[in-house]
Amino acid sequence: MSRLLAMLVAFVLGLGALHAQDPADPIGPPAPTSGNAPAPKGPGVSVTIDAGNGPQKLGSALEIVLLMTVLAMAPAIVMTMTCFTRIVIVLSFLKRAMSMQDLPPAMITTGFALFMTMFVMKPVVTDIYDKAYLPYVENRMDWQQAAGIATGRMNEFMLSQTREEDVKLILELSRTPRPATAMATPFHVTVPAFVLSEIKTAFQMGFVLFLPFVVIDLVISSILVSMGMFSLPPVVVSTPLKLLLFILVGGWDLVVVSLASSFNT
Repeated sequence: MSRLLAMLVAFVLGLGALHAQDPADPIGPPAPTSGNAPAPKGPGVSVTIDAGNGPQKLGSALEIVLLMTVLAMAPAIVMTMTCFTRIVIVLSFLKRAMSMQDLPPAMITTGFALFMTMFVMKPVVTDIYDKAYLPYVENRMDWQQAAGIATGRMNEFMLSQTREEDVKLILELSRTPRPATAMATPFHVTVPAFVLSEIKTAFQMGFVLFLPFVVIDLVISSILVSMGMFSLPPVVVSTPLKLLLFILVGGWDLVVVSLASSFNT
């Protein structure tokens, strides 16, 4: 039985050797061709990489991925790298100072803050579009240069609104060496310093907004106490007076002008 198995194995191996030596079906490397004729190509996928001499552009797939990433991070970018934070905080302070928590509604306040942000940020967006996006699309600039110009313009806008002590604080917390110039401040330092400075500025503007309305509340409370009307809440009387004062002095115009002029674009 063992001899029979050995003969079968030898027979199979012999057939394999004869098939490998068959000239009609070679499996070895092709014979070299004479001259400079290219070698015949087999089936498969051919990949060609051409660096080129012009500006380097991102591929369509990478551009789509980058666009989707920017769209996903758009809310965070708007809230932390634009004037949206200051505007929405000041409007919230105004509603609280006038004792009207639900008027105007939160959606209207947020929408107004968003369009005010677009109005204030228009010069910055225009500069980025003209100096970074258009040259990149027209192949006059590679993507590294375009990204550097856009980042530098945003850095310039944020640093112009940021207090120097806030930048120093973030530099110390991050243990980052102090840059030689303000424009050389790293982006990861500029953004938190800008947000911190915006919150401080918004609180200062909110305090100024609160003062006249607090005076009205104190006067109304004193009058009601002196008249012995302890059961009547002062807010019932002071709220209409606050609205009347706000309308007479053109309060919304003053708030909008103050917010728009408080930014350096």
